[in-house]
Amino acid sequence: MENKTTKKIILAFVGMPGAGKTEASAYLKKKGIPILRFGDLTDEGVREMGLPLKQENEKLFREKMRREFGMGAYAIKSKPKIDNLLKDYDIIILDGLYSWEEYIYLINQFYSLILINIFAEPTIRYERLSKRPIRPLLLTEGRNRDIAELEKLNKGGPIAIADYSIENNSDYTGDLYKKLDNILIRLGI
Repeated sequence: MENKTTKKIILAFVGMPGAGKTEASAYLKKKGIPILRFGDLTDEGVREMGLPLKQENEKLFREKMRREFGMGAYAIKSKPKIDNLLKDYDIIILDGLYSWEEYIYLINQFYSLILINIFAEPTIRYERLSKRPIRPLLLTEGRNRDIAELEKLNKGGPIAIADYSIENNSDYTGDLYKKLDNILIRLGI
């Protein structure tokens, strides 16, 4: 429990695939807030294994990480990077917090962890996922992915107890940005 801080803020975006977490992170990055993307650990790990970045190799690495470190693996492995960022910044963004175990690990390390749930209706999310330039999903695959993330990644807990929720059904990103700005104002950022 060393390293707990009340002066620094960690904003972690949670939500189902296609809700807009990456878009929210990119917007705040433009405001000068650094982002730590948990998925970067997967990309680095796959490259270290000498494999190409493909869905099956990424899945192989993620499963390996969770076998070795448990369901909190990504938070555990990201802690040194979080600590380094907090040396230089008062606020950082975590993109990719999924599991209840990741949340429990981080909240026990950092008092100032704030969860922001980005929500969009399933049909809207599935349409977005089908149009992604990287790792697009067929419309029929979206629901299966939702179920897998809820059942296998314990994703529901962090979403359910999020400190803030943003509805993001609009195709106009300005609506999302305005809602993010309102949360920053409420947080005094």
